[in-house]
Amino acid sequence: MPMALFPFVADELHARWALGLLYGALPAGAMLVSLTSGWASRVHHHGRAVLIAAGVWGLAIAAFGAAPDIYTALALLVVAGAADMVSGLFRSTIWNQTIPDHLRGRLAGIELLSYSIGPTAGQLRSGVMAGLTGLRPAIVSGGLLCVAAVAACTALMPGFTAYDERTSDPATVGLDASRN
Repeated sequence: MPMALFPFVADELHARWALGLLYGALPAGAMLVSLTSGWASRVHHHGRAVLIAAGVWGLAIAAFGAAPDIYTALALLVVAGAADMVSGLFRSTIWNQTIPDHLRGRLAGIELLSYSIGPTAGQLRSGVMAGLTGLRPAIVSGGLLCVAAVAACTALMPGFTAYDERTSDPATVGLDASRN
């Protein structure tokens, strides 16, 4: 989550006028997905959709970090925002399909921590890395770390990767794929 670095990106790309657009590009991508989300009802492999969307987010952020101009940077942030919304859409669907009612309150608290701490911690990581390695390496490395984490999750959670809402037992999400 490189939002803390947007003012520096705008400055480096000689586009201080575009700072507000940088902040608005992620929500614009999310809004585009929301407005066109009818296609999501035809996607049944929700775990795979989350992983692909998270990978696209990481790639878009890494490319944003290397963007040669403000227009490319903005387009990549729109893609990242769209990918984040796709991930959120399918994470919510999996949540609703798999979490037993008696655990929803406890897990909602954990989810709230994730949504509130995750992006802030990402901004802290971006800022610290920018101080150590420079602006662009900090952003690119964050995107690539995300892609690596997605690859690790794909390998370590075959049940989640293979989850198909039509045929999978909700109790086995995240467990051995052979049980699905």
